[in-house]
Amino acid sequence: MEKKDSAKTRFSDKELVEFKELIQEKLEKANKDLVLLTEAYTNHNDHGTNDTSPTFKVLEEGHNVLSKEENSRLAARQQKFINNLENALIRIENKTYGICRVTGKLISKERLRSVPHATLSIDAKLKQ
Repeated sequence: MEKKDSAKTRFSDKELVEFKELIQEKLEKANKDLVLLTEAYTNHNDHGTNDTSPTFKVLEEGHNVLSKEENSRLAARQQKFINNLENALIRIENKTYGICRVTGKLISKERLRSVPHATLSIDAKLKQ
């Protein structure tokens, strides 16, 4: 089977449909996660701590700032992941999905199933 894949220049339409469904599922989940992350760093949830001791309030505010910064970074990272998945869908439509941008050979199905937005084969990635 591996020999056959390395001789192919692109995935079949049936294989592309399989990857498209996988990517769409991941994209749906990623978008939901992004909404949660964005809400986490944009909402101000005091939870009634306004009248607690000043020391606790300072610690709480410090924690909130760190959490917002972390959630902001996670949201930015999630947005990049979403963009990569959307670009993978474009490559599927163009029938160039799964072709290593360095070697020009097909990326293994196993790699694409675990990293569906991959644009490099394992060999090319290791050489980086």
